[in-house]
Amino acid sequence: MSNQQIKVQLTSLGCARNDVDSEELAGRLDAAGFELVEDSADLILINTCGFIEQAKKDSIDTIIAAADTGVPVVAVGCLAERYGTELAAELPEAAAVLGFDDYPDIATKLQAVLNGEKVMAPTPQDRRALLPITPVDRAAFSHDQPGHQISAGLGGPKVLRKRISTRPYAPLKIASGCDRRCTFCAIPRFRGSFVSRSGAEILTEARWLAEQGVQELVLVSENSTSYGKDLGDYRALEKLIKDLGKVDGIQWVRVTYLQPAELRPTLVSAIAQTDGVVPYFDLSFQHASNPLLRQMKRFGGTDDFLSLIEQIRELAPTAGIRSNFIVGFPGESEDDFAELEVFLTQAKLDAIGVFGYSVEDGTEAADFENQHSDTEINSRLNYLSSVADELVNQRALSRIGERTEVLVDSLGEQVEARASHQAPETDGGVMFADPVSVSVGKIYEVEIVDAVGADLVAKLA
Repeated sequence: MSNQQIKVQLTSLGCARNDVDSEELAGRLDAAGFELVEDSADLILINTCGFIEQAKKDSIDTIIAAADTGVPVVAVGCLAERYGTELAAELPEAAAVLGFDDYPDIATKLQAVLNGEKVMAPTPQDRRALLPITPVDRAAFSHDQPGHQISAGLGGPKVLRKRISTRPYAPLKIASGCDRRCTFCAIPRFRGSFVSRSGAEILTEARWLAEQGVQELVLVSENSTSYGKDLGDYRALEKLIKDLGKVDGIQWVRVTYLQPAELRPTLVSAIAQTDGVVPYFDLSFQHASNPLLRQMKRFGGTDDFLSLIEQIRELAPTAGIRSNFIVGFPGESEDDFAELEVFLTQAKLDAIGVFGYSVEDGTEAADFENQHSDTEINSRLNYLSSVADELVNQRALSRIGERTEVLVDSLGEQVEARASHQAPETDGGVMFADPVSVSVGKIYEVEIVDAVGADLVAKLA
């Protein structure tokens, strides 16, 4: 079977960083002559997520369900990289399990699978020792690592990416890996150390995305506030977003995955006040109790976080602020849990994600004493999720009377749109109170007239 005849169905699970990886894999397959299809495929490629227990379960369930079609299934992504040979041994439904190092040669690997050849799964390893973190060593891995798929050639950088989504927004990866050592998180072990992409590469890809009809760039990484530190420039992100805000065709630039401890006042100002950059702050708080955060090897606490929120709202009163929180971390006391609830009540966040702690292989917290039972974790999760839903609704209701801009994402039975303080797929959306004639990818000024949960109801202004 020649490459030109091979039809591949690509399924992407997990976060927006995985979505970028999937479009880079799609670019490589397209360049090799493969055809990407939604059904009737010769092979199904599943880009898995391995972040937390539920995500791992969802990935495995997706692989098993896909195998029921009788079509060969190949697993890639974080779960495949994290468990490799173990996953291959325990999941015979997968025809192959491939790791990040297989991405540059993905077409050849898939061809081998279809030819009935045995393709070895990656051996799990700590990738933090594999990627350089200093600029002088960057040439050692060139652009063949995941998230670095722009290769230099005649005429400058060349984008190796194929859009899968038709939505007017797209994630744009600015870095890969993470140098933080949070005790609950395994991501650095299988994603590697933090490595920034160059501004030239990012701008080239941004211009290419604009040519594809993208109106909003969502900047993603494991830790966006670290961008540029390995390039010797701690203000690189401030410069980058200003440049991206000037790209022809791009209306909004949104920054995600911000670490509060690394969020400098000049960066806060740049995000809050730069033309073309939406005043949106995706802050990784994780908790509010100072002693518990120290156990997580994180910094700050209620007072620090409220001060940061106040600083943001002084510069941009209608800025969007969201965060995620872990409940049931080992040793979380009743007082710690109560402090988190008090913080959420005072913070008035626009979007709140609450997750129950799960023991992750290879993390420091997996060996901590005072582990909570699943029953206790679920009890705290259910309670705080209910509180968070009510607080988010109260925050949405407080926006009644505001005028804001919305981007139309899609048209169907009803219009799907988002305000500038709402990120795609995570923060709710905007419904129109009356029938409207609008176009996908266009930005409209509206007045907020009501709210339902996290969703806003608006009228054209």
